[in-house]
Amino acid sequence: MEIVQQQILSNLGIESLKPMQEAAVKAILADDTVLLVAPTGSGKTMGFMLPALQLLKPNINAVQCLILVPSRELAMQLDQVWKKMSTGFKVNVCYGGHSTQIETKNLSTPPAVLIGTPGRILDHIQRNNFTLNNIHTLILDEFDKSLEMGFHEEMEQIIIKLNNLKKRVLVSATSNIQIPDFAGVTKPTVLNFNPKKDELNESLSIKLVMSDDRDKVYSLFQLLCSVNSESALIFSNHRDACERTTEYLNGKGIHAAFYHGGMEQDDRERALIQFRNGSVNYLVTTDLAARGLDIPEMKHVIHFHLPVQEQEFIHRNGRTARMHASGTAYIIISKDETLPSYINKNTEVLKLAKKYNLPDEPQFKTIYISGGKKNKLNKIDIVGFFSQKGKLGKDDIGLIEVKDFNSFAAVKTNKVGVLLGNIKEEKMKGKKYKVEVAK
Repeated sequence: MEIVQQQILSNLGIESLKPMQEAAVKAILADDTVLLVAPTGSGKTMGFMLPALQLLKPNINAVQCLILVPSRELAMQLDQVWKKMSTGFKVNVCYGGHSTQIETKNLSTPPAVLIGTPGRILDHIQRNNFTLNNIHTLILDEFDKSLEMGFHEEMEQIIIKLNNLKKRVLVSATSNIQIPDFAGVTKPTVLNFNPKKDELNESLSIKLVMSDDRDKVYSLFQLLCSVNSESALIFSNHRDACERTTEYLNGKGIHAAFYHGGMEQDDRERALIQFRNGSVNYLVTTDLAARGLDIPEMKHVIHFHLPVQEQEFIHRNGRTARMHASGTAYIIISKDETLPSYINKNTEVLKLAKKYNLPDEPQFKTIYISGGKKNKLNKIDIVGFFSQKGKLGKDDIGLIEVKDFNSFAAVKTNKVGVLLGNIKEEKMKGKKYKVEVAK
């Protein structure tokens, strides 16, 4: 199994497992019930996916491992990780906003691993779209977030139907969570890798930004003009505030996108893609982006609004200052606001310069391609097409993401016109695709 594991790590571009991941693999294989707690971005996914793989039996043509997650994005992220592992075992992903018909068709040839949000998985169970008899491993990833989002009833209905479970794995970035009775967890093996409170701020700097205006958007604008054009996550407590703030920043010449749970799935995906590939440097978001998302680590996290609970403050800050890196969390507060008790009243106040320059323009633009995996397109095809027909150099092409029916590629801003002009009448793999700047 060690040779197989090394090949899987190689497929993922990982040299070796971290101590937390090694401990998780060992515990999940040895014990019936495991609670794994570790910070956002620490690599918990590999900690449970590697042992899940070892528990699969190749001669069973049915779902053997069920992974429940709170959000579509986390479902898709885990699906992509499993596919990159190249295990030989089929995986399917089910979530709201995704075609039920496509999911039902996929489930007609059962996957060994099924990943999904509780509501959609329960819907498939009630339709008898897959059998539960062979499910021996249940993984609840970010289970506390699923509870927060109100999935109690769906999770209970699913778990009560899993009569042949042998392994239960609960995964979270939050310590001291009350585990509901329906999870069937008694005396779990607890692996808690969250840092102690006095270790949290070693590499994280927290600064207050005082706003004269109650609305605070101008102070946010000033702050973004002072962070050396480096990308930042901006947290707001309300969906409409995310949209309003983004509109304001774009109107001031700062390229930002918004992201929240009320958006259509395609719009949410595009916002994340543009942020990941550097087409926008600032993402204004609710706590939906505080954990469980595949976005790069950054130096700056900005609290446009502070959360009510300290735990969410910690999760937000987990997007920066990971491992040995350093980062800064900025709290924008108006004079008529009161700091919550979890913020030190002696926190350093950052004085913003009165003169400022706009942040640099993003280096990349996102290009939309009207074909994806189902059209037999892959990253190599797109790079080859852009290089040979589009006349782009290697450094002109950034991150490429290939979805089922479309793809997105980051292209240097100053080369977009050249690319689109050169490929206007060209075909990729013998077929004409729509290629344009993503809207």
